[in-house]
Amino acid sequence: MNFVAQDTSQALPSRSSERSLLIADDDVAFRTRLARAMEKRGFEVVTAGSLREATELARATTPAYAVLDMRLSDGNGLEIVPVVAESRPGARVVMLTGYGNIATAVSAIKAGAVDYLAKPAEADQIAAALTDEDGSRALPPPPENPMSADRVRWEHIQRVFEQCDRNVSETARRLRMHRRTLQRILNKHAPRQ
Repeated sequence: MNFVAQDTSQALPSRSSERSLLIADDDVAFRTRLARAMEKRGFEVVTAGSLREATELARATTPAYAVLDMRLSDGNGLEIVPVVAESRPGARVVMLTGYGNIATAVSAIKAGAVDYLAKPAEADQIAAALTDEDGSRALPPPPENPMSADRVRWEHIQRVFEQCDRNVSETARRLRMHRRTLQRILNKHAPRQ
């Protein structure tokens, strides 16, 4: 595994920067788009694609803000929250996830995050969550056409299947599901939104 502490195009923000931002997400395309969008909003951005990179960057750059994905390729983004808080007391952290549920939202807030947003979150929404010091930010309206429960379940199964390198037996074990049941689900088309 090759370790790169940061993208070659980015410089580490100064330790005193009040607009320094750490973005940790293992989705390269999303991370790159979000970094560009946040730079346009005046943040000094460093990015990481793994828990290890993010932890090292949090200690090295002491960011004032952090946007962390809940699930990283090598661990849970919640593990970075105390590192950010320790390196810079008062830092504001927003957690992102593609699989939002109440239990993980509560865990994120207890760990010290100021907000918890479901992907795909808009850059304006993330910036507002990061900079909203007094809690006055209005909640966004509910989505017009939210994903159905069947679709959310199917996407979760697909993600675990990919994380297990498409190994049906290992996926079934991790999901605590019978192998044949899993195979039937995998052979079906995705449910409608």
